[in-house]
Amino acid sequence: MHTDERRALDELLAAPPTPTRRPTVPALEERLFQPLPVLDHGFVRLVDYMGDDGAIVQAARVSYGRGTRSMSNDRGLIRYLMRHRHTTPFEMCEIKLHVKLPIFVARQWIRHRTANVNEYSARYSIMDREFYLPAPEHLAEQSTSNRQGRGDLLTAEQSGAVLDVLRRDAMQAYATYDTLLNDDGTGAPRDPDSPQVARELARMNLSLNYYTQWYWKVDLHNLLHFLSLRADPHAQYEIRVYADAIGDLVSSWVPAAWEAFQDYRMHGAFLSGEELRIVREALQGGDLDTLLASSGLSGRERRELRTKLLEAR
Repeated sequence: MHTDERRALDELLAAPPTPTRRPTVPALEERLFQPLPVLDHGFVRLVDYMGDDGAIVQAARVSYGRGTRSMSNDRGLIRYLMRHRHTTPFEMCEIKLHVKLPIFVARQWIRHRTANVNEYSARYSIMDREFYLPAPEHLAEQSTSNRQGRGDLLTAEQSGAVLDVLRRDAMQAYATYDTLLNDDGTGAPRDPDSPQVARELARMNLSLNYYTQWYWKVDLHNLLHFLSLRADPHAQYEIRVYADAIGDLVSSWVPAAWEAFQDYRMHGAFLSGEELRIVREALQGGDLDTLLASSGLSGRERRELRTKLLEAR
């Protein structure tokens, strides 16, 4: 973390609380501005939020004021909304995060085009010499069954050799970047006889494991969609750990919505019309294997249905 940024954060943490009329969540107030470490140099930090479980309920009822219904009724309504995919009340809550993450993770993340993003500019500022190196237990071969996944773990010897290559290449890339910048720390050339290449050009040789930062603001509905994909066990490990850290914040922010999300989305399953027919007939005494074999489902669909029905998520 830059010195100026650290100083600004210390000032925020030291500042006395200010009164507000808007609803707040005490459990989340305690976590404001506190970085949650992720990977080797990354973090997720809560910057601001708006709304709570009550805001979801209020938006759904519209004509009711806060506090006019019991907590159990509020929880039931939130579960109904989640169960029946009534999404707009969840859009009434927003959260803003400061995230530090490897560039290759950022490129995956930015595909979720439903948030407001402002990224650290390497055209304007100089990148830190911080890059991501996987822990040996996360280094694996290419999967033979999944083109975008990992297979068997590398041996200890193989992992050591791969980490040496990754570290060497990242260090060399930054050394070249630093040479191209030719900056003595004040903006003046370190070597007057060498050119100062524009920052927007010098950055292009940095590898994708270098860290970038951004502010990311998103409403709760779109955040839960992000988490349903990126916190899934099949997601890439390096983005999944960020999703897990954000999920930890969400559980403090909107506990009733988080409970419903876990129940109906993360640990639930959607069934197609044909899948539902098979389940109905199986419940009436039909043999599942026979029903699957005679269905119009593809081999992959049949395997996925077995997973939905027989394997806990």
